[in-house]
Amino acid sequence: MKIRILTRYILSEIFSHAFLGGALFTFILFMRDLGRILALVVHNSSSLVSVLKIFLFTLPNTFTVTIPMAVLVGVLLGLSRLAADSEITAMRASGIGVLSFVRVAAIVAVLGWVIGLVNSLYIAPRASEALIRLENSLKTSQASFEIQPHIFYEDFKDVVLYVQDVRPGSGAANWRNIFLADLSDPSSPRIITAEQATVANGDDTMLRMRLRNGVEHETNTSQPNQYTVSTFAATDLPLPLGDKDDTRLGRSDSPILAVSSTELYARRNTPDGKAAMIELNKRLSYPAACLVLMLVGVPLGMSSRRGGKSAGFVLTILLVFVYYFVSILGVAFARQGKLPPFAGVWLANLIFGVCGIILLRQLATGSTAFSFLGSISSWFKSSFASVAAPQERTPAVESIKRHSRGRFPLILDDYVLREFLTTLGLVLVTFVMLLLVFTFFELIGDIIRNKTPFITVGEYLFNLTPSMIYTITPLSVLLGVLVTFGTLNRTNELTAMKATGISLYRVSLPVVMIALVVAGLLFAFNETYVPTANRRQEALRSVIKGKPAQTFFRPDQKWMFGAQQPGKPDRIFYYQFFDPENDRFANLTVFELDPTTFMLTRRIFATTAHWEPELHQWVFENGWSRTFSGDSQKEYQTFSVSTFPDFSESPQYFKKESLQSQEMNFAQLRRYIRDLSQSGFDTMPLRVQLNKKLAYPLITLVMAILAIPFALSMGRRGSLTGIAAAIGVAVAYWVVAAIFEAMGNVNMLPAMLAAWSPDVLFGLVGSYLLLKTPT
Repeated sequence: MKIRILTRYILSEIFSHAFLGGALFTFILFMRDLGRILALVVHNSSSLVSVLKIFLFTLPNTFTVTIPMAVLVGVLLGLSRLAADSEITAMRASGIGVLSFVRVAAIVAVLGWVIGLVNSLYIAPRASEALIRLENSLKTSQASFEIQPHIFYEDFKDVVLYVQDVRPGSGAANWRNIFLADLSDPSSPRIITAEQATVANGDDTMLRMRLRNGVEHETNTSQPNQYTVSTFAATDLPLPLGDKDDTRLGRSDSPILAVSSTELYARRNTPDGKAAMIELNKRLSYPAACLVLMLVGVPLGMSSRRGGKSAGFVLTILLVFVYYFVSILGVAFARQGKLPPFAGVWLANLIFGVCGIILLRQLATGSTAFSFLGSISSWFKSSFASVAAPQERTPAVESIKRHSRGRFPLILDDYVLREFLTTLGLVLVTFVMLLLVFTFFELIGDIIRNKTPFITVGEYLFNLTPSMIYTITPLSVLLGVLVTFGTLNRTNELTAMKATGISLYRVSLPVVMIALVVAGLLFAFNETYVPTANRRQEALRSVIKGKPAQTFFRPDQKWMFGAQQPGKPDRIFYYQFFDPENDRFANLTVFELDPTTFMLTRRIFATTAHWEPELHQWVFENGWSRTFSGDSQKEYQTFSVSTFPDFSESPQYFKKESLQSQEMNFAQLRRYIRDLSQSGFDTMPLRVQLNKKLAYPLITLVMAILAIPFALSMGRRGSLTGIAAAIGVAVAYWVVAAIFEAMGNVNMLPAMLAAWSPDVLFGLVGSYLLLKTPT
């Protein structure tokens, strides 16, 4: 009977930590794809059912990684908590051996192994297949409504589309002033202009467009004297959508994830049999990691000393890193043929299984070698001071009476801030380490394949860290406030403070002020250092991926709308190459359009064009020009060298860096938006990001205000409840923020409203709950 009671007691500790740890890891990893998923949903006006399907179909592949992590953190933290309170010592003194703890932890490990096996063999492949189908459906179901005015749209296969005016209709969209280029032959694009168009969705691969009052232009660059112009009153034009062969979403980084396990086994003797067997063995080995990580977790957890929770969490990250590093390394060797698929994929399990057995044997015999490993937790305890014991807090509370209540800061403020900042630092470091570990996992295949030096990888991760700190700080503040005030409430210190006449608002003041300071520091950090680091990490990532680094800084913009001037024709530039160093174009075509009717009035082609500084003009070489009046050609001439003085665009106009918003500070992004808006680029997402540069740092203050009433409502239920509450609040915020951002990106909301609505909504909720809390 006593054994059964202890078994249930130990299981409750392990299960509670495993559940919350798994939820936290899943959220951290899932958060990276959340914005992209919700953008796809909002961009296509999907139903609530589609939203739920996307979330459900994305989770199984994440569970494949996080279930073993959950088992490890459950065993480590659960046993560490028992060891820290000397309960492990008491149990062993009563005759309970090491194998008894292994048998109890094995219940959780076997359960995780079974769930993981079912997930990886059956659920995850079907979810990946369904996710690919759903993504294809979403991308095509609302395609006719995705087109935004004054934007080049290139998602159609071999077609570039530009529309000046878009008006919604019943079941279809109505467009005015359409410019369409058929790039089946990129050197001689077929041009269609039309006054109006009615567009409706066809099947999943086709968009049907009825054009009215239009003109079609066809030519051959090699034979410029052959040119055909034809008009039409109405014509139907089907637009095939882009290829979906490389459909990717969430963690489904390869279509092989959507192949069933039985089909993978059937492919073992085919030309792609190696890849199939590697994937099949991965589906078997990752669930088995629950068992081998348990073998390692039990001795490490039982060896912990006081304050072992923080050490256990950091140790979990370290073990996860080592396990998946060895696993991905083995997979890479298997793909290169250096190891058989079975040996390569199962290498990590073999190593950790052997190490776990050795550590268990050492723990059972009490050898000195394992005592050294067990002291790791004591080292972490001294490095990261955990929450002090209740009896050590009394002097801080009693000293409050000796100070004026209106004075700031009090010893109380110093005490609360010390607890909060300690927790904040530990949580922030842990989260950043976790994200860096899994970023490394994702890149290890490219690192090995491209033989990237580890110094380059280290520099990339170093430059990636600032953006991670910027992103994860609000969540860390939320968790820090929850744990700090939850602990004060649980140990009755908050009651003692109130008894001295200090209100809850006064106790909260230092944390709220620090949260405001952190918000200001985040904004300054994002204005000064983060953009530079992001540009550097993007360049280094391209090196790791085997791509030229300058691609991120000088992308080839093949289509660009010219500078608009009153009373002058509109221009669209099309070129196959632009050298920004020498200000030279290759295969440049200029289309001049009547701004009222949007009909083509002149077309110029040149094999090369360069900027002449002395003339302040573009010099066109080896080309021709045509002028039109409706469907008739007025003039045609060829030239070896020619200039067109009415072109006002300088070389700088074409040197627009395709920078991501996170690579610019507020002022740079504002100038960039103003510069791009006249060139035919969609600036709405950038305007949303511009407002987010102000709104996002302030969410740290909102999270602090929101966390205080949540922490007090937990009563004496412990820090695990605080972690669960933090996960729930964070999930709610990121979902709401991603939805509003996606709605802003597609012009469903103004940019300011899309960026600031999450702050306002959660701030109002937090303020209301705080005001209702007894002070």
